[in-house]
Amino acid sequence: MHTTSKLFKNQICGKTSLYTKIHTGDKQFKCEVCNKMFSKSSNLSRHMMIHTGDKPFKCDVCDKTFRQNGTLKTHMMIHTGDKPFKCDVCDKMFAQSSPLKTHMRIHTGDKPFKCEACNKVFRQQSALKGHYWVHIADKPFKCEICLSMFWKANDLKMHMMIHNGDKPFKCEVCDKMFAQSSDLKRHKRIHVGNKRFKCEVCDKLFRQNGALKIHMMIHTGDKPFKCEICDKIFVQSGYMKIHMRIHTGDKPFKCEVCGKLFWQSGALKRHTITHIREKTLK
Repeated sequence: MHTTSKLFKNQICGKTSLYTKIHTGDKQFKCEVCNKMFSKSSNLSRHMMIHTGDKPFKCDVCDKTFRQNGTLKTHMMIHTGDKPFKCDVCDKMFAQSSPLKTHMRIHTGDKPFKCEACNKVFRQQSALKGHYWVHIADKPFKCEICLSMFWKANDLKMHMMIHNGDKPFKCEVCDKMFAQSSDLKRHKRIHVGNKRFKCEVCDKLFRQNGALKIHMMIHTGDKPFKCEICDKIFVQSGYMKIHMRIHTGDKPFKCEVCGKLFWQSGALKRHTITHIREKTLK
C-alpha cells in the first residue's frame, strides 16, 4: 500500500496534501489485529497502541502514561488547574471542550442518548450505558455481608469498602483517605484555587461565579423555576425535578435488599444503613 508522492491542492478543503483519501473515504491502511481500516499510516500507528498497550507519553507529576501527547497535555491541566473553556450561561470552567459541550445540555435540556428498551433519554452516553443494566434481570454479584446484589464485579468491590473500612485513595495535600476515587476528586476541590467570588451581602466566598449567582437568590428571594402543576417555585432546576416526582410518583432509587423505592438518592442511602445495622446485630 503506497501513497502518491505528488503534492496537489485538494478541491474539497483547499489544503495542499498527500491525503485526498481523508475526503474520499479511501482507507488503505489495515490493522492486522482487528481489521480496522485507516486513511493514514500515522492513524494506524496510533491505533496499534491499543493492542500493544504502549503508552510512551508520561506525566512528570503523577507518572500516569498516555498513548498520545495531546492527551497528556490535556491531563496536565488537572495539576495546573488550567480551565480555558467557559460556560457562557453559568461561568463554570472546564479543562476540555467536550465536558463543556456535555455540561451545556443542562441548560439546553438536550438529551441525545435514548434507551432502545424503554425510550428513557440521557444527557451522557455513559449514563445510558449504566442504565442498560436496569433491563438485565439477574444481578450475578452478591455481597455476603448484607446480601446486596450488583450487576458488575467492580460495583461489588467498591461496595465492600463500606464493610471493611478500606480507603485506598489518599489526598496528597491533607492525607485524608477515601473509599472511592470520585470522593477524593470532589474533596480535592477544597485545596484547588482561591474563592475569588464574594457575596456582597453576607461575605460568603465561592470558587465559581455561577455558584455565587445561585447563592444570591437566597438574598433576593428569586426562584425562577416553577412547577407547572402546583405553581411551587424553586431556586434551582434540580430541586424542581426532584419535586416533580411527587406529582409523577416516580421513585427511581431502589433498595437492592428489600426492593423499597425512594424519590431521592439520599433517602435510599439513609435507608440502606438500616440493613447494614441489622446484619451487624445478627
